[in-house]
Amino acid sequence: MKYQSNSMGIYLIGGHVMQLQQQQPYNDRRHESPEHSVWWKKLSLAQKFSVGSLGKFGYELLFIRNDKGRSIAVLSNSTGTVIITEDGEINSSPEIIIR
Repeated sequence: MKYQSNSMGIYLIGGHVMQLQQQQPYNDRRHESPEHSVWWKKLSLAQKFSVGSLGKFGYELLFIRNDKGRSIAVLSNSTGTVIITEDGEINSSPEIIIR
């Protein structure tokens, strides 16, 4: 069986011309860096460090909730939800209800 290829992905195999489809790169927005989140600018510096650390484990910044004048960052991944206080403290067992 004889085959040839060129730069366009066209192949001649056994007398038949076949063209391979080139796949477009897959853009999964769920794995965007936290810096691209609309909430990023609203985080304290300590929260940004904590969010960046948790991002390595698949956590995504969902939103920021204000509780008694203090901002609480809410993140989740496939295993659960965590919150981060303004001081950067991570609570992996929060008592929070997400609607």
